[in-house]
Amino acid sequence: MKMLLSTKGITICLFFFVLSLAVAIGIPLSVVQLPTITEQSRTQVAYPFDEDFTIKCEARGNPQPIFNWTKDGKPFDLLSDPRIVAFNNSGTFVIQNRGIITNFQGKYRCFASNMLGTAMSEEIELIVPSVPKFPKEKIEPLDVEHGDSVILHCNPPKGIPPLHIYWMNIDLQHIPQDERVSMSLKGDLYFANVEENDSRSDYCCFAAFPRLRTIVQKMPMTLKVSRFKHANDSGSPNAAVTKANFIKERKPKLLIPPESAGSSSSVTVIKGGVLLLECIAEGLPTPHLSWVKVTGNLPKDEPETENFGKILKIDQVTAADEGTYQCTASNPMGRAKHEFHVHVEEPPRWIKEPEGGVYSVGTNLVLLCEAIGNPEPTIQWKLNGMPIDSKCKVQHPPLGGRISAREISLTNLQLQDSAVYQCEASNKHGTILASANVNVLNIAPLILTSDGENYATVVGYSAFLHCEIFASPAADIRWTKDDSIEPLSTLRYELNKNGTLEIKETKKEDSGSYACWAANSVGKRAITANLDVRDATKLVVTPKNPRVLKSHSILLKCQSEYDSHLKHSFKLSWRKDGDELPVNSTEDGRIILDRDTLFISSVTLEDQGVYTCVASTSLDSVTAELQLVVLDVPDPPEDLQLSENQNRSVRLSWKAGASHNSPINESIIEFEENRWEPGRWQELTRAPGNDTTALLSLAPYTNYQFRVVSVNAVGRSQPSKPSLRYATPPAAPDKNPENIRVEASEPNEMVMKWEPLKPVERNGPGLEYKVSWRQRGVEADWNEETVKKHSLTLRNTPTFVPYEIKVQAVNNLGSGPEPNVTIGYSGEDVPDAAPSGISVDIINSTLVRVFWFGIPRDRVRGHLRGYKVSWWKTKSMLDGKRHHPEKHFLTFVGDRNYGMIPGLEPFSEFRVTVSAYNAKGDGPESSPVVFETPEGVPEQPHFLRILNVDKDSVTLSWGLPKKANGHLTGYILQYQIINETHEIGPLNNVSVTNRSTLSWRLSGLSSSTKYKFYVKACTVKGCGKPVTEEGLTMAEGTYAGIYDGISTQGWFIGLMCAIALLTLLLLTICFVRRNKGGKYSVKEKEDLHPDPEAQSIKDEIFGEYSDSDEKPLKGSLQSINGDIKATESADSLVDYGEGEHGMFNEDGSFIGAYSGSKEKGSVESTGSSTATFPLHA
Repeated sequence: MKMLLSTKGITICLFFFVLSLAVAIGIPLSVVQLPTITEQSRTQVAYPFDEDFTIKCEARGNPQPIFNWTKDGKPFDLLSDPRIVAFNNSGTFVIQNRGIITNFQGKYRCFASNMLGTAMSEEIELIVPSVPKFPKEKIEPLDVEHGDSVILHCNPPKGIPPLHIYWMNIDLQHIPQDERVSMSLKGDLYFANVEENDSRSDYCCFAAFPRLRTIVQKMPMTLKVSRFKHANDSGSPNAAVTKANFIKERKPKLLIPPESAGSSSSVTVIKGGVLLLECIAEGLPTPHLSWVKVTGNLPKDEPETENFGKILKIDQVTAADEGTYQCTASNPMGRAKHEFHVHVEEPPRWIKEPEGGVYSVGTNLVLLCEAIGNPEPTIQWKLNGMPIDSKCKVQHPPLGGRISAREISLTNLQLQDSAVYQCEASNKHGTILASANVNVLNIAPLILTSDGENYATVVGYSAFLHCEIFASPAADIRWTKDDSIEPLSTLRYELNKNGTLEIKETKKEDSGSYACWAANSVGKRAITANLDVRDATKLVVTPKNPRVLKSHSILLKCQSEYDSHLKHSFKLSWRKDGDELPVNSTEDGRIILDRDTLFISSVTLEDQGVYTCVASTSLDSVTAELQLVVLDVPDPPEDLQLSENQNRSVRLSWKAGASHNSPINESIIEFEENRWEPGRWQELTRAPGNDTTALLSLAPYTNYQFRVVSVNAVGRSQPSKPSLRYATPPAAPDKNPENIRVEASEPNEMVMKWEPLKPVERNGPGLEYKVSWRQRGVEADWNEETVKKHSLTLRNTPTFVPYEIKVQAVNNLGSGPEPNVTIGYSGEDVPDAAPSGISVDIINSTLVRVFWFGIPRDRVRGHLRGYKVSWWKTKSMLDGKRHHPEKHFLTFVGDRNYGMIPGLEPFSEFRVTVSAYNAKGDGPESSPVVFETPEGVPEQPHFLRILNVDKDSVTLSWGLPKKANGHLTGYILQYQIINETHEIGPLNNVSVTNRSTLSWRLSGLSSSTKYKFYVKACTVKGCGKPVTEEGLTMAEGTYAGIYDGISTQGWFIGLMCAIALLTLLLLTICFVRRNKGGKYSVKEKEDLHPDPEAQSIKDEIFGEYSDSDEKPLKGSLQSINGDIKATESADSLVDYGEGEHGMFNEDGSFIGAYSGSKEKGSVESTGSSTATFPLHA
């Protein structure tokens, strides 16, 4: 478990309480010690474009080392040349690039010495290259014959590798190379045989030295190729060419390696290097080169070749690549071979290097030195840079012990035996050097860790308390805690070899002060350390492993707890799949990171992954992760294949697309056919679950192609790409038309119709329908006719008689199955009889029930739809005045013998008729029957005015009701106190029995009080709705009324006359429109002409239709007749017919038009107003 510190990082575990510690660390520089080379240069090139060249050699030791150099094995004085710049306390020197510096080229070695011994560096080679140049020379042209072999030599100058050679013309265009013309590894251009087009005068060789930043060019060379021809040849040019080629044709001859090398040669390659074997041959036709390994381990693969097969190349050579390789050049004339015996050698490398160290007085030491290489390296021991004779026994001083080729043994070491031992291993491929510093010391422990260090960790983590010690002889180390002198010894404590105390799984009680004690035979030392254990940081991420739909949003929350002392170092970050998310919003705000929340809008499939919340302090770091799963519709299925082809079926197989974390529930297989509805895809079947194959049932005579849609819990995928088309052969129909019916027609004809077969149901070409019919119970034989359309009309049929009908599908390949028989009727005619026995039952003043006897079924001449009841008003019973007949009707569906007629005018005479109807229309009406409606309650008075207002009395004046609906018997006056707070007083009643009285003086009122007055008209059936008015009585001493001063004014009289004329004009217009008759809606009628009869319908239509027609006056103030309750309808809505007003539909619209619902919260009134009377002084 990892742990961070406030001052130092520590992880702690102490298991061992006392440790004998030898030196496991570098010797502190404060201790006397041998020199050690710390830095040196390697092989270096002195490039001419560099200003100076630095050769490094640095060393450490106590006392400070003194530096000396040798060059090519001889002492080299850094002060011998003013161009050399040396540095104090350093062996490094700089050579300035001035003048000729070739004399600095050589192999240098650095020696660092103090009183204890001498350290030696490896050899440092300094190469001072010369500037490469081609020599100035005159190159004679080469004149050769067609087919000859030619070599153009480059002979590039020497320079620092790598060297790149190019053959180009004067325009710097590369000379084309192939099997016939190619360049050797040395840079020469070889022609296996020349052609006339090889003639040119600008063959140029370019040598490039990239490290020297130099390219040099050889003088151009001329090659002339002439065609061979004998003097006596007089034939055509083609004949000459053929002859010349025949003469020049020859078997291959190796140019590299040359014939002088014999049939084989030896090649040595360094292990790890690159092996390049080259064969170039001449001949005509052009030879072909091939390679084979003859002996040794045969390679698994074909060897890699370059330069058109002329070079065999092996990279990273190993011992397994040793053996004999053979190249063969062949053409039709013969072949030539050469064998390469490849030997793999390697420079020296260490098996065991001598290891120095710090040793106490009296100890023994063995230094080992072992190296391998090919050839086997020689071993040379040196002491402080001077060779040691291995044949003689080493004597003290300075050496005590014995030496051999591979080891040096030293016994009973003393302080004066400190020295640097060098071992050099060499062969012809190189030299390697290893040094061992033998430091013999006798010092008390040195504690290198500072005293009083403060450490911190968190609960549950490990803590490390450091105690770095150097001592010789080795020191014993122990740790104690607080004031205890006993070493720490529990399993949670572990003492590491470097003296560090590790405390595992720390607890709060581990806080405190610790001491590290170190002691050897020379002395002892101690330091203290303080440990503080903090609370560990905790994390919780929510939601845990969420699943979110693509394009939706997700909010990730990271809740943390940490030690308050670590507040300033606390940091929170988010990672996705291990990569840290930036703090700023990304992708145009789609992903927003705000400290402990991560909001992702419009989630994509790429957002899926592991999200990690990372909380860190200076002491610990914890993580909490969740797996975000993004759900999406599946990817479209792929690779649709058809198999098991049959006339009526085929098997479709496919590969399911990615399900995007929601299993595929089913696959929808769709088809498209290009004969009847091209381009329209239709569902054929569904395959459950993860099935990826389905056997499809097909229809004949259809050219199918299929596609598949995958479905999971998220939704449907995009359709797959269509399959190949699959055509089924034609066949006879499998089914017959459905929904055979006879539709309305003329009385003496019959129209038979049916649903035509769908295109995919036709099964073949030439589809027709064979129609058969006969009159039921009359005809025995079938009548037949074949048609292409989906209807047939028969004429001159009896009116409304049953027929048996059947329709069969037929195509060019045969007929469908035997069809079923359907019963249909020929054309209808209107009924020819009227209902009889008409009677009327009076329910109340606005509602009656009409009864009748239905007509015989044979007189209906069709399907009976119902009965139609018509009525009209003939006169008013109040004044005996005749009325222009305005006819109304209601229809009653079905075979029934009664119906309700609502909305009649009270106290009026009516006539009613009944007729039957079918789909063709209405039959004759019955003879009219007369009935009279009884009296009803009157409408409200036309107006109500307050006159002659006094302090305790007022005069009320009102108008007659617009419709009395019977003989008036008088009026009811009511009044009550009201105020602005909506509080009301008791309701007072005054009965006016004289029906001609239209005004009344009320006395006994309170002064300066607001009243509300009501007046309603009455008949023997009860009282109607009241008209209302509000007024204010005068204060004491005030006697004027609001109308007294106005009614005598001339302007007021003129205004009243104008209003009267306008009213008369409006009444005339309304009367004319009313007499026009016609059908109109009840609502429109009520809006244009407030009708007391219509009002009575509202009051009475849903009553009990009892003899008493009195209705209560509802209101939140107080009911005038509080003991009278609203009654309920005793009749069902089906008793009411369907009329021209459209107000008795089955959807209940009659209720809306005729329900007697009253506004709640006030006494019902129409046209009421409020008059407030000012007090007169």
